[in-house]
Amino acid sequence: MKLNIGSGNKIKKSYINLDIVKLKNVDVVWDLNKYPWPFKNDTFKEVFADNVLEHLDSIVKPLEEIYRISKKKAKIKIIVPFSPSVWSFADPTHKQFYTYFTFNYFRTNDALNYYSPARFVILKRKIIFNKYFKLFELFINSISLFKKIYVIFLYFLIPANFLEVELEVIK
Repeated sequence: MKLNIGSGNKIKKSYINLDIVKLKNVDVVWDLNKYPWPFKNDTFKEVFADNVLEHLDSIVKPLEEIYRISKKKAKIKIIVPFSPSVWSFADPTHKQFYTYFTFNYFRTNDALNYYSPARFVILKRKIIFNKYFKLFELFINSISLFKKIYVIFLYFLIPANFLEVELEVIK
């Protein structure tokens, strides 16, 4: 089974589409700030969350729920506004802000992983820029040294729009 969290009108075929609003083709209506989510442990082999986690009251709790409801080695794809982009701060309903390093706190080998028992391997991180910076995006995402230089020194000068993260569940 596969889950599309916060689907809105972006319904994905062969997924369970979950949203807080009962829209056409939404399978499960649920407030993601209410825990536990209405799924059994180890249910999903894939979870997709596109521009939804930043609207929730916590960063840690939703990732713990994703971990709980996902099977071992499940693939998780998350897209969030990249802080400090205008997309992070312009929407008054955004409650959480994500940087390139936010998901590090859920890795087994991270020194600050004591906030949560949820564990993931980061398979991929892609920084997404607006259309005028697509060449810069290709350059940054293709060479890890330049990506590190960007996320440490340049991200305030040339803000990206979004961060796309692919995770694998460790159980």
